[in-house]
Amino acid sequence: MNDLFTPYQLKDVTLKNRIAIPPMCQYMADDGLANDWHKVHYTSLARGGSGLVIVEATAVAPEGRITPHCLGIWNDEQAEQLREIAAAIKAAGAVPGIQIAHAGRKASANVPWEGDDHIPADHPDAWPTIAPSAIAFGGDLARVPSEMTIDDIKRVQNDFALAAQRALDAGFEWLELHLAHGYMGQSFFSPHSNKRTDEYGGSYENRARFSKEMIASVRKIWPDHLPLTARFGVLEYDNKDEETLNESIQLINEWKQIGLDMLSVSVGFTIPETNIPWGPAFLAPIAERVRNETQLPVSSAWGFGAPKLADQAVRNEQLDLVMIGRAHLENPNWSYQAAKELGIEQPAWVLPPPYAHWLSRYRSPTAE
Repeated sequence: MNDLFTPYQLKDVTLKNRIAIPPMCQYMADDGLANDWHKVHYTSLARGGSGLVIVEATAVAPEGRITPHCLGIWNDEQAEQLREIAAAIKAAGAVPGIQIAHAGRKASANVPWEGDDHIPADHPDAWPTIAPSAIAFGGDLARVPSEMTIDDIKRVQNDFALAAQRALDAGFEWLELHLAHGYMGQSFFSPHSNKRTDEYGGSYENRARFSKEMIASVRKIWPDHLPLTARFGVLEYDNKDEETLNESIQLINEWKQIGLDMLSVSVGFTIPETNIPWGPAFLAPIAERVRNETQLPVSSAWGFGAPKLADQAVRNEQLDLVMIGRAHLENPNWSYQAAKELGIEQPAWVLPPPYAHWLSRYRSPTAE
């Protein structure tokens, strides 16, 4: 039986355990460039003992940033800065991953601690937003985006492929496509945000077209021996969950045929009016269903911060990897804490030797 500290192999990449740190936006970049904040942040997380560290949502185009301070990978200078981060993660003992993204209609927003709302359109820091249809998300993100032309669609798909090449060249070994949370990929698939009447809207086949074409273009770039994964909102909690989940599973099966290797199961966040049952491991049964009906490996975040819950999700074959986000911000050495709670022999050795040596050799038997 597998548990949280069982190694995990996907393609030619082996993780030392089933603990992964998901993308968590830092909103600390300028012009999309990583800086000392990101280098220290990701190195610290990687030293904490997890098997995988995925760098935050990194925009494939300038208009694809959520805020003016999001990371980017639309030019070579940005990729070169990210190269240092990928190398630091690997040197610390984790596999370096990156999530590439386009925020769509949720772009051009203030950072969360400065409002988390759309920047006024006439502000010098703002930029025009694009989306499948000219429909605003709502709430504090009320700006109406421009409906994308076919040329826009092809350009954005190509931007993902170019970003994948830069990520590969920068040394990342795990690629995640952001197709969740009401951003571009999710917006094309959801009837809430896609009201198009052409080949990219309306029927299931048409709404699925954008993501399928994009994944195919990325798969041509990203080598087959490295994991190609996606984060996707499989339901909205909008009283149409069974219909949405069935469509999502159908789409995931098609992504699998194109070459997707793993899915990070999440919520759509395509509309603000939802009834999400927030709670410990609330997505575990949904992820298990996706895993069983697609035979694709899955991960998930949201509420797995208690080590016993995370371990149970792996033991019960609900998840192949467990994404532990905010708990790692509270304690970058969460893996060490989990190893102690779960009774792992010599728990300190989930950490790098310069930490493990001192924690294990000179630790009082009664110390906390």
